[in-house]
Amino acid sequence: MSDKEQIRQGLKSNPKLKRFLDYIIMNQRDARPRWYIRLLAPLYQHRGRGSKIYWSVRMDTPPYRRFFLGKHSVIESYCCINNAVGDVVIGDYTRIGIHNTIIGPVCIGNHVNLAQGITVTALNHNFEDKTKRIDEQGISTNPVVIGDDVWIGANAVILPGVTIGKHCVVAAGAVVTKDVPDNTIVGGVPAKVIKGI
Repeated sequence: MSDKEQIRQGLKSNPKLKRFLDYIIMNQRDARPRWYIRLLAPLYQHRGRGSKIYWSVRMDTPPYRRFFLGKHSVIESYCCINNAVGDVVIGDYTRIGIHNTIIGPVCIGNHVNLAQGITVTALNHNFEDKTKRIDEQGISTNPVVIGDDVWIGANAVILPGVTIGKHCVVAAGAVVTKDVPDNTIVGGVPAKVIKGI
């Protein structure tokens, strides 16, 4: 286990210290790392050789979660990348298109193309208790996994807990609520299998 992973595990086992560090690191009103933490991001984010993150990308990546961008991958303008509630791992030769939102825990494979305006989120707000406001009930997460060699069309939404297999196409505007098998084209709201590839 690496030194960074040992520190992360130590923080998980000490909730009081984690809450204190969270207050120091995260702006509670803006739900993003404080400005002085963002200055240190190049020290704790992994950016692979030849990768690029455009200047307008909002990187809400506190250091107590993992952010990994593989080699020759690109995150285009006006995206929001948020690993505050779970790691964000993006493979090699992957392109995250303009104005995408990715909220961890999310793992995106190699040679993946995300078009414009896509939301990939592993986060849900809890709402079952009718005696409490929704903002009092906290959140839950369920990891999203996108396999290698996937193309996701513009304005698609990938919801918590979904796994998209290898060599798949998600049609523009689709809302993916269930797992997508390898070598499949899906589309619609909710997304259904259109055909195999």
